[in-house]
Amino acid sequence: MKKRLIALTLGEVAVLVGALAGYLVAITRTLRDVSQTLARITMGVRAIERQTEPIGPALREVNTDLDAVASALERG
Repeated sequence: MKKRLIALTLGEVAVLVGALAGYLVAITRTLRDVSQTLARITMGVRAIERQTEPIGPALREVNTDLDAVASALERG
């Protein structure tokens, strides 16, 4: 009787450990997928940043011209 209870207890512990291991594997896979997605997003954002860098100097010129136009309109 005691041996049977010990065997059942060990079996339940083994099932519990197996279930926990399965959940950890599933979580690991999900985190890898999330990591890959974030890497793709980061590359995309960096590409956008590089493509929009030249806009800065051009916008300064546009703002200077707009200030001049606004001043002329206020005077006129």
